[in-house]
Amino acid sequence: MITRSASPRSVSERLADTPKVRDTILAAAAAARGVPGTDPRACAHSWLFTGPPGSGRSNAALAFAAALVCEDPEVIGCGRCKGCQDALAGHHTDVVHVVPQELTISANLVRTEIVAKAARLSTIASHRIIIIENADRLTEEAADALLKTVEEPPEGTVIVLCAPSTDPRDISQTLRSRCRHLYIPSPSEDEVVRVLMAEEGASEAHARLAAATSLRHLGRARLLVRNEAIQIRRASAIHLAEQVFFGSQAFQAAGALVKRIEKESVADYADADAEERAKLERSFGVGAKGKGAAKATAGVSAAVKALEAQQKARGTRRKRDVFDLILVDLAGVYRDALVLQSGAQVPLTHPDFEGLAQEIANRVSQTGLIACQDAIAQCRERLHQQVAPAVAFNGMIGHLRNACDVT
Repeated sequence: MITRSASPRSVSERLADTPKVRDTILAAAAAARGVPGTDPRACAHSWLFTGPPGSGRSNAALAFAAALVCEDPEVIGCGRCKGCQDALAGHHTDVVHVVPQELTISANLVRTEIVAKAARLSTIASHRIIIIENADRLTEEAADALLKTVEEPPEGTVIVLCAPSTDPRDISQTLRSRCRHLYIPSPSEDEVVRVLMAEEGASEAHARLAAATSLRHLGRARLLVRNEAIQIRRASAIHLAEQVFFGSQAFQAAGALVKRIEKESVADYADADAEERAKLERSFGVGAKGKGAAKATAGVSAAVKALEAQQKARGTRRKRDVFDLILVDLAGVYRDALVLQSGAQVPLTHPDFEGLAQEIANRVSQTGLIACQDAIAQCRERLHQQVAPAVAFNGMIGHLRNACDVT
């Protein structure tokens, strides 16, 4: 086993692969610190970081936070001081990192977890930073509840919203107009490889494969080199493209895959959900005896019911995310078949499945391969429309068989 690198990297080093992002963040931090000669307008009080999935929006936001709370008087975002290390690790008391666990961000969560915390003064640093991941999940009511804080945050507070794009479908345009926009591009394949080797202890071969098959999505690439179960799940998804040609095998395999994901999604979080419920019940005094115990536990049923609804929503989101990744993997092998069929000189998404992609390219027409991509896209859309996963996947397999001219 290769040990992970313990050498701390500065904000400048962490963002070296994206010079524009690095320079913008460091200039803003210098302006916030009041460095002579800097433009005070360089540090806006509210920001919108956008970029494709896996581009590292949250990593860039944490790097920005580290630069703002850095304790080194000479090097901004030094990466060595306690302020930088705590911020980058997500432990800094003045950095609030909101990562939504449900399908949407509600107005209640905005009021309790964002607005209330943004109103507090910083404790040990000169600034308080609020990072909101997946801001595209803000409901209309939640966006309205957040607007005043984004428009006029308390002095010393910096708000960073992270979303896929500036499109109205991804972010409220009212919020967008109150923020300075910074685009975070996808990292290069070499940068993903470097991070996986340095921070995850991966070999170069495994790191390069993970970078390619994850489409340079750093978060997923990390999981691919860490977690054997995710590697097996990826292979199962890709093999569906082969099983399409063999009678009912693809339907059976898709059904088994859906059941496994649904079962794992529950089992993986069962202990955490149970502990969360037990903690809530203890807070209401469940199990206590004596005078006043019954009165103290009067509201527990409603609270438990609300918690169970939240847990169910989180579970739905987790399953949807996994199904989405599976479909991206499956689409990748048909994309590779198109690449091989056309002779295009571009890297394959799944180089370790080149043989399967070549076989598909030999058996299926270009029109059929495009129809396969459409079938997968339609399945993803149906999942987002709350269609049962088993139904959506069965429909997709039927369309794939038709597209591949399987009788």
